Amino acid sequence: MKKNKIALQIFAFALIISSFIACDKDFSTLDSDIINDDIATNFDIENDIYDVITYTETLGPVQTNGIGFNTLGIYDDAYGRVTSSFVAQPTLSTFDPEFGEEIVVDSVVLTLPYQFTVTAIDDDGNITYDIDSVIGREPIKLSIFESNYFIRDFDPNDNFGASQPYFSNKSASETETISDAALEGQELVVIPNPTEVNHVTLDDEGNVTINEEGFILLGEEPEGEDEEQLVTRQSPGIRLKLETTYWENKILSQEGETVLSSANNFSEYFRGLYFKAEANNMDNGSFLFLNTTAAASNVTIYYSRLTTSTTDDDDTRENVSFVINLNGNDINFLENAFTLPINDGDPDTGDSRLYLKGGEGSIANIKLFNGDDIDIENDNTFDDWKNTFVETTSDGKFVRSKRLVNEANLVFYVDQSILQGGEPDRIYLYDVDNKVPLVDYFLDGVNNSLPLSSISNHLGPLQRVNDEPDGNGIKYKLKITEHINNLLIRDSTNVKLGLAVSLNVNIEGSGIQRQVQSMEDTDFTVPISSVLTPRGTVLHGNNTEDESKKVYLEIYYTEPND
Repeated sequence: MKKNKIALQIFAFALIISSFIACDKDFSTLDSDIINDDIATNFDIENDIYDVITYTETLGPVQTNGIGFNTLGIYDDAYGRVTSSFVAQPTLSTFDPEFGEEIVVDSVVLTLPYQFTVTAIDDDGNITYDIDSVIGREPIKLSIFESNYFIRDFDPNDNFGASQPYFSNKSASETETISDAALEGQELVVIPNPTEVNHVTLDDEGNVTINEEGFILLGEEPEGEDEEQLVTRQSPGIRLKLETTYWENKILSQEGETVLSSANNFSEYFRGLYFKAEANNMDNGSFLFLNTTAAASNVTIYYSRLTTSTTDDDDTRENVSFVINLNGNDINFLENAFTLPINDGDPDTGDSRLYLKGGEGSIANIKLFNGDDIDIENDNTFDDWKNTFVETTSDGKFVRSKRLVNEANLVFYVDQSILQGGEPDRIYLYDVDNKVPLVDYFLDGVNNSLPLSSISNHLGPLQRVNDEPDGNGIKYKLKITEHINNLLIRDSTNVKLGLAVSLNVNIEGSGIQRQVQSMEDTDFTVPISSVLTPRGTVLHGNNTEDESKKVYLEIYYTEPND
C-alpha cells in the first residue's frame, strides 16, 4: 500500500490533465453531431434520476499516530459519548544544553494552542479570534502523567522497514496493547492559580476552562509606574503552570548527562507526556483540536542563573528559559460509549439509513448503478446506463457521445428524527478501491484559510433550515460530474465509493489515508479528516421508507432533438 502512494498521486494528476484534453475533444464531437448549421439550438437539456446502493460499514480501531493534530476532551451526540486523550513525545530544543550556575527556577508553563483565525485587531492591539477548533465551551478534567511507554518509529513486525502504526484503542496491533499502567506514570502537579485569570486556564475546582481571548502576559511593575508592563500576547489554547521540582530533576539536573545529548537518548529517557481527559463533576465538557506540532506547543522552564558582568567583578543574575517541544511521536486514544449501536449494513440491497461517525465510528459505501456485478436483465446496470450515453466498440472502448453530461449530483438527506443536532457541515466522498479523492475534488477551488467553504462545488456543505448556522440539517449535494464523464468516455472502472464525515476536506488532497485495525482486511483504510472529527450524522439510504428523502444520483445532460 505504501509503495503505491506516489504512483496513485501521479495517476491522479495525470487524470486531471487528461480530463481537460478529453473533455474538449468530446464536447466538439458532440456539438458537430447535434447542432444544426441553420438552427444552433437543435438540442434538449434533460435530467434523469438513478438509484444507487448505499450501506453502512463499521470501523474497528483507527490509526491515530503521526497526524500532526491531537484531540482532547469530551463529545456527546446522538451516538453517545467519545472521550479523547493523547500521549506526546517531548523533544529538546537544544542538545547538550548548558543551563548555567546557581539556577533558581521561577516557573514551568505548559502551552497547547488551539487552531484559530484572527478576525480583528483594535487600536490598542487587542485581538479577536475565531476559535474553530473547539466544540463546546464547558470545562474538562485534565490529568497529566509522565508516560513510561516507548513510542516506536518503525514496526518490528515488518522488519523495521515500515512506520509503526498506533491505534485509537491503545494498541500497536491486534496482539500488542498499551496499558494504562504504562501511560500513567508519575502524575505531574498543576499549580492552582485562579487569581491569574489572564495567565492560566483553570477554574476554582482545577478544571481546564476554554480560553477564547488569548493570554495577556504581564511583567513586573516598572519602577515609578502605576501600571504593569505589557510583555506579550499569546494566542488561545491551554496554558497551565506546573510544579517545578519535577522539571528541575528531570531536565535541569541532567546537564552534561548523555540523556540530553541526542534525540534517541532523550526519547528513551523521557518517553512521553500523557494527557488524560475526563468529564468533570458536571458530567459534560468540550472537545479540543490541538496543534501539537506548532512551535508554541511546548513546556517552557523559566529560571534565573548567575552571570558575571563585563564591567566589574560583581555577580549578577539573568532571566532565561529553556523550551521542551511536544512535536515528537504522538498517539490519540478514543474511548467510545455509544448508546446508538452501529451495525454493518447490507452490501447487496443497501440500507434504510446510513450511519456516519468520525473517529472509531463508521463510514458508508456507495455503488453507482448497482455496481458492476448485477444481473444483465436489470435495466439499471452500469453497462445499460452507459449505452444510453455513449457508443462504444465491442470491447467497450469509447467511440462517440450520444448525450453530453452537463452535471451529476449525489444527494443525501439528513434524518433529523434520530439526530440531536451537531451534525457535520462537511462530508467527504472518495474512491474506496484506490484510496484517493474523485477527480472532481482536484478541479474545485481550495480555500486554506476557510476550510468550511473549500472545495464546496464538489463537496457541497450541509444545507440547513433557513441557511442558519445552527439550523437543522436538510441535505448534502455532492457534484460528481467529471467522475461520471470518466466512466463514460475514459473507460474508468465503476469503483465503489466511500462516504465519511470530515473535519477539514482540504487535508484529503494528498490521498494518504489511515489504517483500520482488521484481521480480515489488512488494507482497509479511512480518510484522515474522518479520524480527527468526533461528529456524526444519519442519512436516508436507498431503502428508506420515506421516498422523498431517498438517496439518488441526478444527471443533467444534453442530447439531440430528433
